[in-house]
Amino acid sequence: MVAAAPTTLQIGFAPPQQRQALLDDPHTLAVIGFAAGARPGPQDDPRWLQVGLQPLDGPVLEVWRSSAPVQHGVDADGLAWACDGTHQLGVLQVDEADFDGDIALAATHAYRLMQDSLGRHGYPHLLRIWNYLDGIVDGDGDQERYRQFCLGRAQGWGSLDNARLPAATAIGRIDGVRVLQLYWLAAREPGQPVENPRQVSAYNYPRQYGPQPPSFARAMLPAPNSALPLMLSGTASVVGHQSLHAGQTLRQLQETFANFDALIDSARRQQARLPARFNDSSLLKVYLENASELDLIQQALPQYLPDAVPRMVLHARVCRPDLHVEIDGWHR
Repeated sequence: MVAAAPTTLQIGFAPPQQRQALLDDPHTLAVIGFAAGARPGPQDDPRWLQVGLQPLDGPVLEVWRSSAPVQHGVDADGLAWACDGTHQLGVLQVDEADFDGDIALAATHAYRLMQDSLGRHGYPHLLRIWNYLDGIVDGDGDQERYRQFCLGRAQGWGSLDNARLPAATAIGRIDGVRVLQLYWLAAREPGQPVENPRQVSAYNYPRQYGPQPPSFARAMLPAPNSALPLMLSGTASVVGHQSLHAGQTLRQLQETFANFDALIDSARRQQARLPARFNDSSLLKVYLENASELDLIQQALPQYLPDAVPRMVLHARVCRPDLHVEIDGWHR
């Protein structure tokens, strides 16, 4: 008996006017739209996600398209999902008002629901998570919302081993809407977390960053027989555990790409066929704090990226007050 070819996912960008045609396609796993003023909430199609971040270089959709037909639905607990037999998209949107505005309690609730869903749907291995929340650096000291989110996330995880943590992004919306948005990619087979030799693993950060270190891997390689890309966590100007070049966005951009070089090199030690540099099969999202610096960023990016690399720039808040730019994405 010949083994079936692994199901592949193609990740790319598309113009907004193609949204309905993409959702009509039975092979579409996710369509993600970004727009200021987008309001989280239930959608007619669980594969359609709206994130309230303003694209600074023009509207675009992020599209995940499978080589296999996709099924989708919404569970009684509000969890939306889509799956292709190999991968699962999961989506949760938790109104913080239901938890008296406590982001830690909202995160605990969301992560417990997510954990419960993995076994229920038969996709037990988390590969990649995106977290979007308003006011991410609001609050002083340990009451900062990101630190409280990290606390709630860890409580929702329970006893999850650090060696099994997925890649992740946690980014601040600037919309005043206190709804925690999570979406994730899970799979039937586990991936391989990747760490960056230039950085302390986030889950080992010292106490100065809060009562609970962040819970994520720097990147995630898919299973050896998978055709998925390398999944890159949100990456910024952090060396060791310290932020560098506060107030200097272009220097932070340079440091971010130095981190990507080290991270991809680390991944290539486990998967040699992975290209050493970003290319037209990669895809990057740039999260920029100061919208007025768009021209600076666009002029600087060609120093690090070939023109053929798909990328978009979003107006967002990074999870440390002294960081001004963060980048995540996919690479193959």
